[in-house]
Amino acid sequence: MSAVRAAIDRGATTAIVASAGTEQNGPHMTLGKHRYIVEAAAEQIARRLGDTLVAPVVTYVPEGEVDPPTGHMQFAGTLTLPEPYFMKVVEYAARSLAVHGFTDILFIGDSGGNQTGMAEVAAALSEEWAGDPSCVYFLSDYFSDPDYKNWLLSQGETEATIGRHGGIEDTSLLLAISPEHVRLDQRRTGLGVEIDGVGGDPTRATADYGRRGLQFRVDAAVRQARRLMAAECLR
Repeated sequence: MSAVRAAIDRGATTAIVASAGTEQNGPHMTLGKHRYIVEAAAEQIARRLGDTLVAPVVTYVPEGEVDPPTGHMQFAGTLTLPEPYFMKVVEYAARSLAVHGFTDILFIGDSGGNQTGMAEVAAALSEEWAGDPSCVYFLSDYFSDPDYKNWLLSQGETEATIGRHGGIEDTSLLLAISPEHVRLDQRRTGLGVEIDGVGGDPTRATADYGRRGLQFRVDAAVRQARRLMAAECLR
């Protein structure tokens, strides 16, 4: 008997499917930034919820077009997957988990390009499985909840220093989780995401900011998961 089967038989019937882009993050951060962050977050979410396992992270997500390159695909190292293919990957991850006995399947996405696809798959499968034992929930609050940004603003940061990508939020999270993947000597104020891949001022990022940010994200995801699971989806 596999360890997964034994866990399911013991009552671990909730599973997390996390997705994370493989994308440029400016010169100071690894391409796998989102994977490291969401792996740490998913583990904490699973521990908080209890009886929850975490599936391998999906690291190929929509990042822009290839011909001509758009979005993050304008920068070397980024890997993209067209939306329909990405949606099939997460759909069949969920279908696989349901076959094996997971009844509550939670989607979280740590990058912007995968939010819509995960939401649509969760909605479609929940409708299809109405009345069945399994259900899928997309935890949109994990990525969209404003508490982390609002807290940074309360600490004296600004919209400009926080930025949209590769700035204080992202860099701080990675400093807290995997600091070896941040090149401290290559941090600089970004010229703009479309120009050098960095928006905001990563030189102001700290591990303390990141620890608080991770907690905000985990708290938001756990609150939403408990609320949605208590409503029992469409079962």
